[in-house]
Amino acid sequence: MQGLEIPPTKTIPLKSDLYPPIYSSQVYGWQNIVVEEFLYPPGEEAYLDLASHTLCVSLNRRPSRLLQTIGDRRHSSLFSKGDISVTPAGTTLFCQTNDEDRILRIQLASQFFRQVAQDTLELDRDRVELLPEFRARNPQIEQISMMLLAELKTGGLAGKLYVESLTNALAVHLLRNYVAVERSLAVYDGGLSDRQLLKVADYINAHLADDIALRDLAQLVDMSPFHFSRLFKRSMQVTPHQYLLQQRVEQAKQLLKQTELSIMDIALQCGFSSHSHLGKLFRQQTGVTPKIYRINCR
Repeated sequence: MQGLEIPPTKTIPLKSDLYPPIYSSQVYGWQNIVVEEFLYPPGEEAYLDLASHTLCVSLNRRPSRLLQTIGDRRHSSLFSKGDISVTPAGTTLFCQTNDEDRILRIQLASQFFRQVAQDTLELDRDRVELLPEFRARNPQIEQISMMLLAELKTGGLAGKLYVESLTNALAVHLLRNYVAVERSLAVYDGGLSDRQLLKVADYINAHLADDIALRDLAQLVDMSPFHFSRLFKRSMQVTPHQYLLQQRVEQAKQLLKQTELSIMDIALQCGFSSHSHLGKLFRQQTGVTPKIYRINCR
């Protein structure tokens, strides 16, 4: 699946121009998704003919009343933390609130969404219709959204593979709950072949210092990112991102034992963004810090 650029949203120049996002993923170049946190004062906000499917998640600490208009439908209700609204691409969204409003806005490229639908549902991609939802609770979507927000606030620390995995998972959960066509998700028996696993493992080990993307791994075995991720986990019992982190820690262990490189240099050579990033994951997997591990190996 090729990376897609999300076209800019057309907005009425109300709060958007006066209050830019607190955090925005657009500076990180994430594929198929834009994640932004906003804090709006009371007032109105309108988006005309949204170019992407839009998911809004309330981050308010206390419930606040929100008036929404999606297309020709109107709805007014109290929004609490974790409540979500879904607005399909090509739809006009209008919101009005009398309270301060903190939201997480997630935009998914519509072409990407249709491609995931084709890969996960036995459907013509052009027949999939995302349904608007004014207010809903979905623990899985909320959890994925909060993981994306955490990654946004750390500056993309975990890397592209992690974000792409979350993006795929979010699209699948939307397909399961908010599409017009009722179909079961395809079930795939077995996993990757030994040849495919070795090819992927060799690539990962040769590019540990790089910011590996899920689509890069999927292209090695001529699969869509969703299919690849699903079959990889079935074969290895961990996600591609978890496997990548395991291999980075294993490489760090070898360098700690066999070289006199500083822990910072080892972190960078193994693809970690910082000394502390290596230390956190190293301790999670081994139970000790890199420094103690090196001492114990002497």
